[in-house]
Amino acid sequence: MTKYILGFHGGGDMPTDPKVAEASMAKWVAWYQDMGKAVIDMGTPTIAKKTIGANGKVTDGGGANPLTGYSIIEANSLDEAVGMAKDCPIYAAGGSVEVAEMLPM
Repeated sequence: MTKYILGFHGGGDMPTDPKVAEASMAKWVAWYQDMGKAVIDMGTPTIAKKTIGANGKVTDGGGANPLTGYSIIEANSLDEAVGMAKDCPIYAAGGSVEVAEMLPM
């Protein structure tokens, strides 16, 4: 099996209403449970960000499409990993998922 990183982008701010936050978290937990043993690292949301350009310039934020979290899964192929990512709850909040194969080192 190959490892894939799911990079989450966008998806809005964390809900401040406890009931909305709980409902959102339940959707994420259900998604992870559906993937079962394929989940290697549930990951975490990200918060404060800075971007370092090729010229060494540091800017606040994550650029045009900031990383808002990640997870690591195992799958037999990139297409299988994409299939698992298609059910991610982030889409309901307008976010996206980048699926990338991790090079074994």
